[in-house]
Amino acid sequence: MAFLADALTRIKPSATTALTQKARDLKAQGRDIISLSVGEPDFDTPDNIKQAAYAAIKAGKTKYTPVSGISELREAIVGKLKRENNLDYKPSQTIVSTGGKHVIFVALLSTLNPGDEVIIPAPFWVSYPEMVLLCGGTPVPVDCPIEHDFKLQPEALERAITPKTKWIILNSPSNPTGAAYTWDEMKAITDVLLKHKHVWILTDDMYEHLVYGDFKFCTPAEVEPNLYDRTLTMNGVSKAYAMTGWRIGYAAGPQKLMNAMDMVQGHQTSGTSSISQWAAVEALSGTQAHLPVFRKAFEERRDLVVSMLNQAKGLNCPMPEGAFYVYPSMAELIGKTAPSGKALATDEDFVLELLETEGVAAVHGSSFGLGPNFRISYATSNALLEDACNRIQRFCANLR
Repeated sequence: MAFLADALTRIKPSATTALTQKARDLKAQGRDIISLSVGEPDFDTPDNIKQAAYAAIKAGKTKYTPVSGISELREAIVGKLKRENNLDYKPSQTIVSTGGKHVIFVALLSTLNPGDEVIIPAPFWVSYPEMVLLCGGTPVPVDCPIEHDFKLQPEALERAITPKTKWIILNSPSNPTGAAYTWDEMKAITDVLLKHKHVWILTDDMYEHLVYGDFKFCTPAEVEPNLYDRTLTMNGVSKAYAMTGWRIGYAAGPQKLMNAMDMVQGHQTSGTSSISQWAAVEALSGTQAHLPVFRKAFEERRDLVVSMLNQAKGLNCPMPEGAFYVYPSMAELIGKTAPSGKALATDEDFVLELLETEGVAAVHGSSFGLGPNFRISYATSNALLEDACNRIQRFCANLR
């Protein structure tokens, strides 16, 4: 009898984690490596949030918390969703988990049966399909090519829905592309979903506050209130508050779903870190003065990277509306040969040669479900980004 679970044969390791680790290993060997593979702000957690954590420790708030989170944080989530998204929830309709990934996992584990389908627009965050598979469901990727700005089209959504469809996962702004849906674009999607009453919506709003220029963020249940009763709105503090290591994600949704998620989470983690929860109360309820500073820095970096990558031979880099990623196409470079003599048959070949030759770590697009592209995170300094883009330009110029 096999020792390991059959479920492990259905999933793949995270490509982003693998590339990041490979870059770390090369750096440890003394190589000059610029890692643009990880989606993590380089900013420190704002001081007011850190002070709230210190205060919680000093006050002895270090015991187990309720499974779905401390009441103060659940109240803060309700306030945030009303204030920023025009969504009305009761604290009992919220849950706090160990990061946004955990929220999604608990939601899928609470609802999926074998044969249930989950529609996932591609390119997608690498973990979505793997989580669906681990929970016994069937991921249904729907291609959203560069010609459509990497956004799901209503007609494509309509074609993908079957009687077995349980969920659609929407992510705006997107990891890996940075693409974000305008109100009208989101309305076109929700119009389709209104017609299919068996389909639930899981919206990953983790990059909500990282949108640029005049772009206005919107979320499905805000755009179409008639979807409120079958929408799980997920968010967290990792990206906008530079709190990746604090591991706090949260969600709000219909009471029957939240009750199920509370039960499942109770057997998994019994709730998340008490100190992190008190820090998150301050993040959501305290001053938001750091947000314009973060946004301005990220927007400058975005503009720098898009400009420089579009000057690289054979690359086409669209301008994203949000997040801190770009997703350039290198279709023109497929079939070229690197200076090492390696033929570039795939986007994975491209990123591995780029890492070996120029010391720049990126992630291949095929791992996000749509290539030939690669993802770069611009959540690092302008100087490092300029250096990295110069190296990418040189690498592309030397292909034959």
